[in-house]
Amino acid sequence: MRKIEIGLLMIKNLSCTLVVAAALFFAGCSAGKSSLGTTKKYPLTDVQKDYTIFQNLLEESHPSLYWYTSKDSMDHYFGQGYQQLKDSMTESDFRKLLSYVAARINCGHTSIRPSKKYSGRGDSIRAKIFPLSLKIWDDTAVVAANLIRKDSVLKRGVVIKKINGTPVNELVGTMSEYISADGYNLTHKWQTLSNRGYFGSLYTSLFGLSPKYHIEFIDSSGQTNSTTIPFYNPLADTISGVRPDILGRRIQRLSKKESKILQRRSARSLRLDSTKQIAFMDLNTFSRGSRIKNFLRSSFQSFKKNKTQYLIVDVRGNGGGSVTNSTAIARYIADEPFKVADSLYAIKRKSRYGRYIENNFFNRLFMCMLARRKKDGNYHFGYFERHYFKPKKKNHFDGKVYIITGGNSFSATTLFVTSLMKQENVIIVGEETGGGAYGNSAWLIPEVTLPRTGVRFRLPLFRLVIDKNIPKDGRGVLPEIESKPTSDAIRKGRDYKMDKVMELIREDKRDRN
Repeated sequence: MRKIEIGLLMIKNLSCTLVVAAALFFAGCSAGKSSLGTTKKYPLTDVQKDYTIFQNLLEESHPSLYWYTSKDSMDHYFGQGYQQLKDSMTESDFRKLLSYVAARINCGHTSIRPSKKYSGRGDSIRAKIFPLSLKIWDDTAVVAANLIRKDSVLKRGVVIKKINGTPVNELVGTMSEYISADGYNLTHKWQTLSNRGYFGSLYTSLFGLSPKYHIEFIDSSGQTNSTTIPFYNPLADTISGVRPDILGRRIQRLSKKESKILQRRSARSLRLDSTKQIAFMDLNTFSRGSRIKNFLRSSFQSFKKNKTQYLIVDVRGNGGGSVTNSTAIARYIADEPFKVADSLYAIKRKSRYGRYIENNFFNRLFMCMLARRKKDGNYHFGYFERHYFKPKKKNHFDGKVYIITGGNSFSATTLFVTSLMKQENVIIVGEETGGGAYGNSAWLIPEVTLPRTGVRFRLPLFRLVIDKNIPKDGRGVLPEIESKPTSDAIRKGRDYKMDKVMELIREDKRDRN
């Protein structure tokens, strides 16, 4: 039992968080090379050495390298990537190549990041970018924001058909090839492209920066029209020395205390309607440091006190975090005991490349203490394979629960959703989760730093199968009631998913009466 207690303590320090870091590994390609100092080029031997370590580490330690992609196919992609290495590659070019190969694994937790030196360039990285933020789904792309604030044509809600002569669906297809996702999940890729600033950074990275962009769009009368817009330079768009964020909004400096309070509020919030019968709970992360457990305790106490009948849990922006936090809220709602995983295991305890792996000693110590080798040759974390979490008795919520999901609902958030999705009083509304319904590769996710270029990548060490009875089709958790965006809803700034939930609550009230 002592080992389990130590393991649980260590788990609190772990995170299944997806770093949906909008274009971090492509940041910097959005400006001219001369303005960024990206003229440093690496000799062929350097990128070959780093690529070989990248490939060997994945083949040695990634538990799901061949989960959705066959070994023959991965061997092909690895070989193809190696052949594309060339002399005098910049870091950004090398990262693009690694990102393409990593995305072939179909693991949303395996992603590429810039070197620390590259990341430290700050605001200069974000100079000169594609000016439109787009909301993308299926074969549709709609303007969500335009950084060219004087533009009266490409306003919020306008449907974009082509950029510089290329149909948007072709652009999205190409860009999706560089985004890691669980299985064959397209919803997550579309949502990632829709996340603030990501489309513009990745577009510029892959297709280059243009002085002007020719945009073909559908106008308010339904006719195809076109216009031309310039690139956007945030460094030139300043008022009183206050620099805008990626959507052009003015950033005000906050004190450390104000910043911490704001960060906590953005992580989780709660409000009740005027009758206190409907509770709106926003959970944008399950990460440590956001005091989720204290927040949940006081929230469910208030539901009990006010006899709240409807609970809306909005996790469409929740990229994951601590499993203890995602499990904590599930226990307040679950009617039956539930498990986090049917299986949870690593394929290796040690690595030949430990010197490049973040916290390698502690990761391996964790495995040696808590993971046991079984007949299949893998190292299983048996506690979570066996343990059932019991529902909370105190302040348990027995009313109707609506969970709002989307493409950013990832990792530990998917564990939360799957633990409740079969329950009669729980309804999943929105879009497919970004996290895989069958499982994912996560739990311990150290960062690997390649020695020559300094480029980093995330290496999940455990494979987690949430429910072996769920079809292994590479999809996320599908909502019981789908609610997708529309250009009209985006133009009017309406929350179409929340509108759907409120409609369902009104219907339920009528049925009760």
